[in-house]
Amino acid sequence: MSKDTALAKFLLIIPFLILFNPTAAAESLYTYCSNDTSNYTLNTPFEENLKLLLQALPSNTSLSGFYNTSIGETPNDKIYGQALCRGDVNAAVCESCIVKASQEILKNCKSKDAIIWRDLCQVRYSFQSFFSMQVYTGKYPDWDAQEKSISNPDQFNQILKYLLSNLSTEAAFNPSRRMFATGEVKFSAKQTIYGLVQCTRDISTGDCKICLDSASGDLDACCFGKQGGIILSRNCDMRFEMYTFYNASSSNLLPNPTSQGDKRKIWMYLLVACIPTMILAIIIGSCLIFLWRKKGREQDEERAHLALVQELTTTQKGELVSCEELPFMDLDTIITATDNFSDSNKLGQGGFGSVYKGILPDGKEIAAKRLSRKTWQGLEEFKNEIILISKLQHKNLVRLLGCGIKGDEKLLIYEFMPNRSLDMFIFNSEGQAQLDWKTRYNIICGIGRGLVYLHEDSRLKIIHRDLKPSNVLLDHEMVVKISDFGMARILSETQNAADTKRVIGTYGYMAPEYAMAGQFSVKSDVFSFGVIVLEIISGKRSSGFYFTEHAETLLAYAWHLWNEGKELEFVDPLLMETCSTEQVVKCIHVGLLCVQEDPSDRPTMSSVVVLLGDETIALPQPKQPAFSVGRIVPIDKSSTADPSLNLITISVLHPR
Repeated sequence: MSKDTALAKFLLIIPFLILFNPTAAAESLYTYCSNDTSNYTLNTPFEENLKLLLQALPSNTSLSGFYNTSIGETPNDKIYGQALCRGDVNAAVCESCIVKASQEILKNCKSKDAIIWRDLCQVRYSFQSFFSMQVYTGKYPDWDAQEKSISNPDQFNQILKYLLSNLSTEAAFNPSRRMFATGEVKFSAKQTIYGLVQCTRDISTGDCKICLDSASGDLDACCFGKQGGIILSRNCDMRFEMYTFYNASSSNLLPNPTSQGDKRKIWMYLLVACIPTMILAIIIGSCLIFLWRKKGREQDEERAHLALVQELTTTQKGELVSCEELPFMDLDTIITATDNFSDSNKLGQGGFGSVYKGILPDGKEIAAKRLSRKTWQGLEEFKNEIILISKLQHKNLVRLLGCGIKGDEKLLIYEFMPNRSLDMFIFNSEGQAQLDWKTRYNIICGIGRGLVYLHEDSRLKIIHRDLKPSNVLLDHEMVVKISDFGMARILSETQNAADTKRVIGTYGYMAPEYAMAGQFSVKSDVFSFGVIVLEIISGKRSSGFYFTEHAETLLAYAWHLWNEGKELEFVDPLLMETCSTEQVVKCIHVGLLCVQEDPSDRPTMSSVVVLLGDETIALPQPKQPAFSVGRIVPIDKSSTADPSLNLITISVLHPR
């Protein structure tokens, strides 16, 4: 029997085991033993402390579902440990899971830094303190790689992202949820998508949201159009399935038994009688489909790779040579520069890969974006970014230094930004304190100038489509560099707008006409710019704001204060001593003009830059902004309206 055949049968039998064996769901998902550290020596104080720590985790974790501690006196022998149970399990199940996880990690790992994930819990230990630190490293457990595809993957992915985005916001920013949330969304009359997200409780709410956003990007990359998927990381987990896999209250989802009791009994009898035959047919058929699709997918990937290389390079005696506008860089040089893409050099995680810091032999610092080798979903974005950004040169756009393609490795090399991204400053107290009003104002103007170049001044009319604070980088002088052009689109000189069936972006920053109807234009970027301006001024994140008592959304909050003449209450208190009152009020005014619901009411970016820079121009009064994009619409249970019109319902458990 071949390895592929054995793997296929194993993957397809797992759902059967979970159905009939309740303990199957508690099996290990993934074990990571760090290769970046040396192994500990047996029969030493370090090993003894490790055993003591692992013995202490089960009972302590079962009390609240989360626990971290350290054991040891000297630096060489001290060890830090942490355990987390899934938020829907009871104390007994939690303790049992931690016991098994501790036994496995002790048996399978001898490194000084390791983590194990099981379906219901996770355990981590390290020789160095990692508490309250968010470092994203997404893992895709092979056992959960569902091979059944969705008939309409684009629509499915849009609804799935909506579900996971709302769950992530609920878990991160609602204190009563303790960083755990589950929910479901109707995909069709007969299909429901179930989702689960969770963070370790030692990180901040902002870091939890960042971690879950990164996991969502990886989930899209690994499992686009599939019927299930799971992403595991040190600080957060994310999973979705087409069946209920968590212990959620279903009182609001079950049909009324008094009106359909007899029919249900008949169907239950028929279903029980047919289950054995159905399962056998599904297993056999799925094995054949799995092998056929796997072979076809491998062939498609190889053809796509060859086409990409052929399109982006020229060949001479079988060797890659530099193209005129974008040099190719040697892969070995990048591997050496990034220390073989080590976690210590990791700067961040995107939807289609990770970004690493590197130092070239001449001492120049770079940022290397590495396309995920587990998926080819990002191939179009990779090609798109090379084609677009290699043709763009502007002070406020990140500069692409080169690219590398060899085998299944695909890399983009950028100039290094020592201050990383805007979201690292405006959404946490330490970063906010470093940004006085002059710096924030310069950042606003820098983003505006970069967009003017994209929309009007470059040789191409370019719509970014994914403008958000994490895609606004800052150099050592806090100069803005707009980045990540994987989602960008080119319009002709005579074209003002376009449509797409695949809406990709970040809820909270997407214009309503794009999020709801797939229509994008330069005014879509103007909307995103307006949201960022209001975030910079207030120091508050747009997504998740509706959980506060002030208003449903950040835009609504700004609008209400503006109408009441209390716009200065919207300003980050840290700015009040350094800001010019007239200037900050004008920026709020411009931000509200940019987020108006009708695209035709929004100014162009060239007009925005003029309005920001000229104090004598009278600004028009803004109209009401769009409030509903990217938030949950509550369902009125007393209403007779069709609840499916809301697309999504959320059921969040209260952990112990």
